[in-house]
Amino acid sequence: MKFFFHPKAEDEFNHAIEYYESLQPGLGFDFSREVYLAIRRAIDYSEAWSIFDGRVRRSLVKRFPYGILYSEEKQGLTIIAVMNLHRHPDYWKSRK
Repeated sequence: MKFFFHPKAEDEFNHAIEYYESLQPGLGFDFSREVYLAIRRAIDYSEAWSIFDGRVRRSLVKRFPYGILYSEEKQGLTIIAVMNLHRHPDYWKSRK
């Protein structure tokens, strides 16, 4: 199954990588790897993760306070948000 980032989710992802890399060299890479592993788990077990809102589910990222919000579509998973779990929980809803 394929996956696609919503443009704002891709921006969030890239900004988070830059942020973690600025804290410690290599940490941005570690973050990106954990995000892709969370996406892989969502692809492999798309219905196993908690329903977050309507048809949107959340796969948690290990080691980092992030969740991957996604919905399953005909063409694959749409990553709606790479969400910092300390942010306001509804900020992404206009992307659905």
